[in-house]
Amino acid sequence: MAPRLTLISPDFTRLWFGQAVSSIGDMVFSTTLMLWVATVLAKDESWAPAAVSGVLVAGGTAVLVVGPIAGVFVDRWDKRRTMLGTEVLRGGLVALLTAVSFLPADALPAGAWLALVYGTVLLLHAAARFFAPARFTIIADLVTGDADRARAAGITQATSQTALIVGPPLAAPLFFTLGVQWAMLFNALSYLVSYIAIRSVRVAPSATAPVDGSGYGKTAGRRSGVLRELVAGLRFFGRSKFLVALLVFAVIGQFGAGALNTLNIFFTTENLGMSARLYGYVGMAIGVGGIAGALCAGRVVQWIGARRTTWASLLVSGALMIAYSRQTGFVGGIILLVLFTIPLTVLNTAMAPLLLSAASAEYRGRVVAVFQPMTQLAAMVAAALSGWLAGTVLRDFDGSVAGLRFGPIDTIIAVAGLCILLSGLYARGALPDAESAEEDGGPAGGPAGKEEAGEEEAGEPAGPADEATAKAAAAGTPAPPRRGSTE
Repeated sequence: MAPRLTLISPDFTRLWFGQAVSSIGDMVFSTTLMLWVATVLAKDESWAPAAVSGVLVAGGTAVLVVGPIAGVFVDRWDKRRTMLGTEVLRGGLVALLTAVSFLPADALPAGAWLALVYGTVLLLHAAARFFAPARFTIIADLVTGDADRARAAGITQATSQTALIVGPPLAAPLFFTLGVQWAMLFNALSYLVSYIAIRSVRVAPSATAPVDGSGYGKTAGRRSGVLRELVAGLRFFGRSKFLVALLVFAVIGQFGAGALNTLNIFFTTENLGMSARLYGYVGMAIGVGGIAGALCAGRVVQWIGARRTTWASLLVSGALMIAYSRQTGFVGGIILLVLFTIPLTVLNTAMAPLLLSAASAEYRGRVVAVFQPMTQLAAMVAAALSGWLAGTVLRDFDGSVAGLRFGPIDTIIAVAGLCILLSGLYARGALPDAESAEEDGGPAGGPAGKEEAGEEEAGEPAGPADEATAKAAAAGTPAPPRRGSTE
């Protein structure tokens, strides 16, 4: 009988523990960098806000530029070794910046300090683009079944939300009391903990990517170029109507959430009448809703299935976002914000088992590498577009419909919620129930039919993970461990 503290399986528990520590370290590090740039490196400078935003731009650039290419290499390489290598690289980068930060602030020009900060952030996020798909694939091997995979995704989401709540309050005392060096050292040590945890995970060797886009995991010396493998992955993705539909829903969800994240500070202070000093409670409300949604997502998927959970979450979150846009009081706004975050987090969690089931093992790295940059781009576009609309086109907007008054900020948030709601209606038809998918000839949890999975013209494999496992077994490669097994 598994110990009470085991989450799904012992190996997954160890993997989760390492990432829990690392996530808190990342939040401490990112908050520390913001404080360091704003209060030390760019103190009293007119360009301080731009300098702080440069940290976010550096991270976003790595996601957009490195992400798609990283998926090709993740599909080629052993996933466990990839994770270990990225933790060594990230820990070393943070340790190097920590050592340099012991120099006095005036030892280098402000531009040199910022270049070091931006370069470190860029490389850290670039390494993370290799780590995330590798971890995603390993979880697919350690955890089986939609319900357990949703539980795993929910635990990961809850951990991220907890780190979001715990990290920043921990970073500020470390920074102002002990100095920037010790806050950075905390993150470097967190990568060490993650490395040790990953080394303790026992997982079967991963299947490698097709070398020519036409076969399962050939490991011979001939290997096609990176561009050809990237194109093969994109073709695999594009031919799967199921994967494309999931991406559309994810992008729309990120678009709505991106608009809310950008304008929420103005909505809470102007529409809800809340003091800017209380804005921290908004982040806490989002964190509480995220934790609640992540923890209940696995049970919801078990009850009604991943497909129903996906489109139902879109409908509920869209309706709640519209209701939030009509709030005029602090208490009501905070309650609606918590309620809105719950189904949005359930949506993100429910999509994980669908992705795992729809993508064969050889293409999982590239599938994730398509999702992450696209959702990141959607969030960036939403932030830019909503800010531009609120500051220019709709700046003086004042309308009324059926006695309800609309201003620029609440109108944009309401429209974003309406888009999410409409995408839920579309998803209701685009994501059939598992039983319907099986009747149409597709695997439960995956896209129906070989043509959608990309097996038709180019002969690219798109069979379920079980088929890849069978081929690996034929080649003498051990099958992935069963849930709860450490073999």
